[in-house]
Amino acid sequence: MQGMRCRHDAGFRARTEGEVIKCEKKLAQLAAEFGVHPKQIRLWEKKALAALPSIFSQGTRHDSEG
Repeated sequence: MQGMRCRHDAGFRARTEGEVIKCEKKLAQLAAEFGVHPKQIRLWEKKALAALPSIFSQGTRHDSEG
């Protein structure tokens, strides 16, 4: 019998993906460290990569104070 499904908050997902982006550790090492299946980390990575263009395409307003 399997346990209850874990729900990870956005902060946990962001920390995990931050480590993936750093490329300092292998996926299996990160999965063991964070207690998450490697496939789950890959799914989060795909979502993060898909969202990046929209993050950078949003116009940001910079005040020009001199």
